[in-house]
Amino acid sequence: MTTMTTTTLAEGGTATDTVAATEYAARIEHVSKSFAGRAGSQLVLDDITLDVAHGEFVTLLGASGCGKSTLLNLTAGLDKPTSGSISTDGRPALMFQEHALFPWLTAGKNIELALKLRGLASKAERREKAEELLELVRLKGAHGKRIHELSGGMRQRVAMARALAQESRLLLMDEPFAALDAITRDVLHDELTRIWRETNVSVLFVTHNVREAVRLAQRVVLLSSRPGRVAHEWQVDIDQPRRIEDPAVAELSVEITEQLRGEIRRHGKH
Repeated sequence: MTTMTTTTLAEGGTATDTVAATEYAARIEHVSKSFAGRAGSQLVLDDITLDVAHGEFVTLLGASGCGKSTLLNLTAGLDKPTSGSISTDGRPALMFQEHALFPWLTAGKNIELALKLRGLASKAERREKAEELLELVRLKGAHGKRIHELSGGMRQRVAMARALAQESRLLLMDEPFAALDAITRDVLHDELTRIWRETNVSVLFVTHNVREAVRLAQRVVLLSSRPGRVAHEWQVDIDQPRRIEDPAVAELSVEITEQLRGEIRRHGKH
């Protein structure tokens, strides 16, 4: 039986249980998160409820500081909610804006390390699987390349391959293309869409770029400014593959941008 890892706030602390999997890769139920500060407790997320179905691509959008990354960290299990519960289908894989690759290892060895931590004992099997993953992200032949020999886009491809090496059914992506130039970002949008469709992995993708959100997602979720609440959702019924400049992408992006501006004005953020 497939299982889900559940993190909830219980009396006196946090509990982690295993429950039967449902149709969801992730289920976030009434999650709030506060952090202690000099002026007292600060509420960052307020009563967030959000599901990600198996094989679904969801983008999480909002103004800077609205709690998008905090929600992703909670879903990854890197932190615990103040209240509410989060269930995921196994352990999620997390990909950051910075590639976070080990510079003293080659591209292939970075991936092999993830495979070793996953429990793949055979060196030959790890090498073979790393080669397969590099080919999946269109980096065939790069196994022996050092990280400093790779471009920014190539490094993010290796980071993506390393995340996929964990064989997670849920990929959490925190603005992974934000630091890249427009053309490289455009190419990686295509690659991510292709990989998502080939692997059927579920994706929860954080961004502040409205057109990026619309280009990639089946569903766009907008968070209000702090404290973050689910302000609005859109189903994106535009055929894939999409382009940033597609009229349908542009039209929906304008609608979402207006909603985002309204949220920013409502909360007095500029």
